[in-house]
Amino acid sequence: MNKMTVGGKLFWSVLSLFIVFAALFIAFHQVRENEYKIDMLNLKLQDYNARMDDALHCMDSVSDANIEQYVQTHFITGLRVTMVSPDGNVIYDSKEKDYRAMDNHSGRPEIREALRKGSGYDINRKSATLDGDFFYSATYFPDSRYVIRSSLPYDNDLTAKLQADWHYIWFTVIMVALLTFVLYRFIRRLDDNITKLRIFARRADHNESLDTEDLIEFPDDELGEISEHIIKIYKRLQHTKEEQNVLKKQLTQNIAHELKTPVASIQGYLETIIDNPEMADETQKQFLDRCYAQSQRLASLLSDISTLNRLDDAHDQMAFEPVDVAKTVGQIMRETELEMKRRHMTFDNRLPDSILINGNQSMIYSIFRNLTDNAISYAGDGTTITLTAREDARQWHFTFSDNGVGVAHQHLDRLFERFYRVDKGRSRKLGGTGLGLAIVKNAVILHGGTISAVNNLEGGLRFEFDINKTNKS
Repeated sequence: MNKMTVGGKLFWSVLSLFIVFAALFIAFHQVRENEYKIDMLNLKLQDYNARMDDALHCMDSVSDANIEQYVQTHFITGLRVTMVSPDGNVIYDSKEKDYRAMDNHSGRPEIREALRKGSGYDINRKSATLDGDFFYSATYFPDSRYVIRSSLPYDNDLTAKLQADWHYIWFTVIMVALLTFVLYRFIRRLDDNITKLRIFARRADHNESLDTEDLIEFPDDELGEISEHIIKIYKRLQHTKEEQNVLKKQLTQNIAHELKTPVASIQGYLETIIDNPEMADETQKQFLDRCYAQSQRLASLLSDISTLNRLDDAHDQMAFEPVDVAKTVGQIMRETELEMKRRHMTFDNRLPDSILINGNQSMIYSIFRNLTDNAISYAGDGTTITLTAREDARQWHFTFSDNGVGVAHQHLDRLFERFYRVDKGRSRKLGGTGLGLAIVKNAVILHGGTISAVNNLEGGLRFEFDINKTNKS
């Protein structure tokens, strides 16, 4: 058995409330309308009683003949007039002339109410002397010491007058029908959106395709727009997840490939030493030196991978403290001095004496050390490294350039990719890990900046990047 949808439940709930409200409203209107018509009928008969009393006061004598003449003269179809003394005895009746045979009227509700309040009425009561139901309206005149009671039979005319106005009832029914139609249209659109979202949720849960016709178009309303955005966001996340999986697979393959080279070299040298116990000491030392060099490369690679993992997964846990960039660059210049002399290179440091920022000391060191090592390895012998800086209210803007061979234009956008090498053979020969510039980019982002690489017009490669002064991004 199919469960009722949320839209169906909402539709029947609201429709039930509509119908109950309409029924109560119609019933209330009928009651009030009936009360109004009864009041108007009573007022009409009360007016008749008052005019009759006025007429009797103008007569020379109040006799049956004079009263009868007035009643006949002021004729209303079906009207019955009765005059009752305060003690309940009938002193005149337009229909029944044997007054002595008539019951005492002091117990009649309209008479009692008239004697107590001055006027009263009773509705839908069977007459004791005539057949049928009557509407009675009585008025007490204290000065004249009598009650005049007029009554009309509950015939078809009176019933029609007191019935509710069916035009209003039909108007209410039509309005409820229109509201039901509008509600149905609205709930149907709502139900369509919910149904599509339910289909989307089920397929997403079972990893099924979302590129189906029933998930292409949504109703043109706010909920439809929201539903569309939810599915688009989910598809985008799926696509991003797939891209991440591809990148992760590529990264794993790259790491495995990069680790394989030094490990294979170490293993080969050690196997050669083990298989040749009579190897000359000089040759054995040469092989061990090469093993050590490869182990250093392996340690450097693992260190760079660890640094990138920290930048990716635990950057918010890195401690920020005051760092003097100029002092850090000075330290790097001292550490690389021998290698730069060997390559006849010059470091033109144009930084101010002190550049204080709020950053991570280790990552700031990695930025400038990796850029320096990259220039030493690839700019070429006899070149010059130039480092400048300028500041604004929020950041320091650095330019790190060399006047070396530069990089082909097609490689510029990919320099910061992990394990990307412009010249793979030369890079491995020089001992690079392929992660240095990736670390630089992530470290710059950690400090709220951006970095780009361009070729100098006069030759060489230039890196431009920013570092926030105080805030951690």
